[in-house]
Amino acid sequence: MQNLQNFRDYYEILGVSKDASNEEIKKVYRRLARQYHPDLNPGNKEAEEKFKIVGEAYEVLSDPTRRSQYDQFSRHWKQKGFAGGKQAPKTKVWEDNRPNGRSGKQEVDPSEFNDFESFINQVIGVNNPQSSRTSGGNTTTSDPFRTPRTKVSYTVNTPPPRSSRRDIEARLTLPLEKAYQGGNERIRLEDGRSLEVTMPPAMVTGQTIRLRNQGIGGGDLYLKITVEPHPLFKLEGANIFCQVPVTPSEATLGGQVEAPTLDGPVKMTIPPAVRSGQRFRLANKGYPSENGSRGDQLVEIQILTPKNLTPEERELYEKLREIETFKPRSDLLG
Repeated sequence: MQNLQNFRDYYEILGVSKDASNEEIKKVYRRLARQYHPDLNPGNKEAEEKFKIVGEAYEVLSDPTRRSQYDQFSRHWKQKGFAGGKQAPKTKVWEDNRPNGRSGKQEVDPSEFNDFESFINQVIGVNNPQSSRTSGGNTTTSDPFRTPRTKVSYTVNTPPPRSSRRDIEARLTLPLEKAYQGGNERIRLEDGRSLEVTMPPAMVTGQTIRLRNQGIGGGDLYLKITVEPHPLFKLEGANIFCQVPVTPSEATLGGQVEAPTLDGPVKMTIPPAVRSGQRFRLANKGYPSENGSRGDQLVEIQILTPKNLTPEERELYEKLREIETFKPRSDLLG
């Protein structure tokens, strides 16, 4: 039988005495769990392993029944069959209360195990996937102390293990230009973490982006997107609506004017005698949609009159008024 080196002293791991109260154990565990939590030690494998071991120790010592079993069986680890010494006595592990009213007591010889960890895992069910399978809230355990032909399975009612893995949600508000372009964005979460995230292009309000393993304990982080209202552009499905002001002379004579788009300003041609409120379409200058196509930009013309005129401009407008033949109110006057 080989000597065993992997006995875990759960009291030493938590740094408490063997007569520590449940409240003291809980207090120490919370402090150590925060200290070694993977979210506070990203990429630190040593801290991650300590976090798991601390959780394992607390799982056993916080349960009065399992703690009592652990205290009982850990006394044998220096005896023969574990680390040398006298032959360890056979130890009663559990009582099998059967429906017919009879009960059978199972006994275990510690020397039958390769190490103390396997022994303690089998007895109190800590991290032993090979010897148990879970169904709902019950754990079905194979009896290791019988020959294969007489192996018995029975169910011990235990609560399902509590997982520290948790998904979280955060809200991210972006300007329209950033939502359209995507790219790298640094965000700060409420728990103090700062993440650099590569955002996809063409994001819309209500969209959710999943960031794997960025939640609590390896869970996922879901970013819910809100796109800020824009002073010039308004989304209408996959189309973008905007207004472009023109002068009275531009509206009368027509010609090229500049219109803003999400890709930068473009020149568009308006016809002579354009009316205020008249709309024009810039093809494929809208917002990208899920199927890869792109909407159009709808440009509404707004004719604006100048508030301040130079003497020369005023003179020209007065002369134009004298000679112009257009009478817009003729139909109103009969």
